[in-house]
Amino acid sequence: MAWLKALRQSAAQKLAQYRRESYLSMGSDVEKQDHLVASLSENMISLRKQFGNSSDLLNRELCLQGIRVQLLACEGLVSLQSLTEILSDPLNAYASQSDGKTPEDLYRWLRQEVMLAPDQKEVYTYSQLFQFLMSGFAVLLIDGLGVGICFGLQGYNFRSISEPSAEVNVRGSREGFVEPIRINMTMIRRRIKSPKLKFELMTVGSQSRTDLCLVYMTDRISEDFLNQTRLRLQQLPMDVVLESAYIQPFLEKKPYSFFSGIGTTERPDTLCAKIAEGRLAILVDGTPFALILPFLFHENFQTVDDYTHRPAYTAFVRILKYISFYLTILLPGTYVAVGVHHPELLPHALLRKVMEAEASTPFPLMFEALLIQLIYELMREAGLRLPRPVGHAIGIVGALVIGDAAVSAGLIGTPMVLIVALTAISSFVVPSLYDSVTVLKFLFILAGGIFGLFGITLGVSALLLNLCSVTVGGVPTTAPATPFNPYSLRDMFLRAGWKFLGKYVFHIEDVPGSQMGDKRLDAAAQKKEDQP
Repeated sequence: MAWLKALRQSAAQKLAQYRRESYLSMGSDVEKQDHLVASLSENMISLRKQFGNSSDLLNRELCLQGIRVQLLACEGLVSLQSLTEILSDPLNAYASQSDGKTPEDLYRWLRQEVMLAPDQKEVYTYSQLFQFLMSGFAVLLIDGLGVGICFGLQGYNFRSISEPSAEVNVRGSREGFVEPIRINMTMIRRRIKSPKLKFELMTVGSQSRTDLCLVYMTDRISEDFLNQTRLRLQQLPMDVVLESAYIQPFLEKKPYSFFSGIGTTERPDTLCAKIAEGRLAILVDGTPFALILPFLFHENFQTVDDYTHRPAYTAFVRILKYISFYLTILLPGTYVAVGVHHPELLPHALLRKVMEAEASTPFPLMFEALLIQLIYELMREAGLRLPRPVGHAIGIVGALVIGDAAVSAGLIGTPMVLIVALTAISSFVVPSLYDSVTVLKFLFILAGGIFGLFGITLGVSALLLNLCSVTVGGVPTTAPATPFNPYSLRDMFLRAGWKFLGKYVFHIEDVPGSQMGDKRLDAAAQKKEDQP
């Protein structure tokens, strides 16, 4: 049996080596075929073949001083007015000059003697050509040269800048991110006018070739953390990336946790505040939601209005949000646990009301809680996905079903309706955690119905352990509560005034328990030691 096992391993190794060599040879052949050639006719035949004769590819052949050129563009992605004024008119003027020009002269004139577009690139492969072509660039191919010249003449339509729907504020900016990544970059640059702010563009998705931008401050971000994140994005095993949520699990060490160490925002001012603290922001083309790395758990309970109101009111609102969070996940389960396993904990008057309500219902208390919560989630999902006029009708039907018909029919007790109403209201106080609290709410109902308060206590302990295990870039998401640091609590449950907060520059790598490496600080310390 040993020799048979060894034979199988040897055969598997040879097969893997053969596949690797075949893949490498195939990749080298593809790489050779991907380059543009000097013949314009061959380039157009290969381009049409790879493009599949798609109807949105626009091409126009011109003859400039006896030189054949092809002007390429994608329909709907290029501004026709800009194409005419910036590119077509200068090319027509060049064609009216004296003869005797060569392809090299035309190339030199386009690249060195005239500025036809501020954003002008060169491409040498079909993959680069397709990427620029489908990003709104006009491409000019010259017969006799294996190079294409790209001109940034984007003119596609997009949603105008408006107030973000998920992060409504009372005071402050009303601008929110939009889908085009370039527009989002300008909104950030307009707020941080520092040369230390850097935008680093890259592409992800082997088929979609989605533009992705890393945004950070070069003098505040950890170099080690930046290199690790950049490496993970370069190794992203995705064919199509359409939203920032596609790449989020690949940046987390524990993607199956209930909570995430990566935050999202639609607000440019919020993103700029996080970047100034030494964090990394990721913009993805096609979505208004930007990623923030790392993101602390208590920041889910903070909003822009917290820094525009007075500290006393801010502290009250934050404490109210924490109470709402724990009320959402624990109230239904605790009510089921006490009603089923520990009725002696209820006051006599309340116990009498609960027993009378439950005596008139045919279902056990745990099943009743699960049923009514499930009905609420069904109506919420239906009202969210349907058009707005129909969504209002769903709300009216839901109020009738839960509030009156279910109680009158004797399917649900009146106390359970009150529990569901309180849970539903409190769940929307912290909208960024709604997904997590919805799942936890059902889990705690099961734990309370089966094991009683012991199950609730055990579930809370497991939840805290799960939360404490989440780290991004070596920064624990529970900091500064654990590991505890009294100084860092100045902007957690309470908020100090701006006269105190403005004295110190907060860096994310300075939070307690952080293992985020910072070569910038090490290099500065070494330089200081080397000085006499």
